[in-house]
Amino acid sequence: MTNLHEAYDVALLDLDGVVYIGGVAIPGAPKALQEAKRGGMHLAYVTNNASRTPAAVAALLRGMDVPAETEDVVTSAQAAARLLADKLPAKARVLVVGATALSLAVRERGLVPVSTAAEDPQAVVQGYGPGIDYSRLAEGGLAVRAGALFVGTNADSTLPGKHGIQPGNGSLLRVIAHATGVEPVIAGKPEPPLHRESVIRTGARRPLIVGDRLDTDIEAASRADCDSLLVLTGVTRPADVVTAPEGQRPTYIGETLRTLLAPYPEISGQKTGTATCGGWTAVRDGGALRLTGDGAPADGLRALCAAAWSAPEPVSPGQAEAALGALYTAGLSH
Repeated sequence: MTNLHEAYDVALLDLDGVVYIGGVAIPGAPKALQEAKRGGMHLAYVTNNASRTPAAVAALLRGMDVPAETEDVVTSAQAAARLLADKLPAKARVLVVGATALSLAVRERGLVPVSTAAEDPQAVVQGYGPGIDYSRLAEGGLAVRAGALFVGTNADSTLPGKHGIQPGNGSLLRVIAHATGVEPVIAGKPEPPLHRESVIRTGARRPLIVGDRLDTDIEAASRADCDSLLVLTGVTRPADVVTAPEGQRPTYIGETLRTLLAPYPEISGQKTGTATCGGWTAVRDGGALRLTGDGAPADGLRALCAAAWSAPEPVSPGQAEAALGALYTAGLSH
């Protein structure tokens, strides 16, 4: 059995849904991260959110008793700024549509943030910011139509807010894209630039990507040929994992961040259609999926996923839910 915090040198951790939800620490997460760090694992916090500076994110985390320094935080704003610096000459003007944190990231890469198309920017970079208004979007559209490179920090269509799910940067990007017919180059997850930025800043040799979303965190790991841990404290539910398409299947599955610390159980028969983990056995026979046994619910989910993924075609949501019934009874959260 493998202890993940010993097998990997750096954990590249998503934030919302992994460490906290809505600015409140997930129960047990701070303590798990403290223990992982004491065990020798470097912790880095990797976020698609471009509206906060790394210093502000680190301060927020420390307020939750999560071990974090400014240099431990990597944002999509930083990844977008490096992407721009790799494509533009030094001191090139970049029209920033977003928060102050994005302007600072652009300036740190030796580029000059501007706010109007009349300043003849060579690029437009757009990231989420609560103060974005029509006039700045219009300036960005004018610059892109005039030939400026168009970069988005991330393409998340929604983001969680204290009043519910609200439009994210991916939705706001559609304003300029629709008006100009130009699609942005994306820096954030699941695209490679943010992972590259994280590895550069942490010096990771064997990173483990930790997230709660299949379509950003886990897909990003798959694209980077990097191992991943999915935790079930955020948006992904057990049935989503069982039915995950190839390219969005995590290396490891855990209910919480405590999975980093405990020995990860062996899963036998992963390619045969019959998989065993702990006291559970899962069988995939054509379209049918069955689970028998007892024990830790997470082990049952691991066995079920291994059996479900043994064939190229995903199982249906109905088949997944039927097979998961025993695990829900055993205490696995829906």
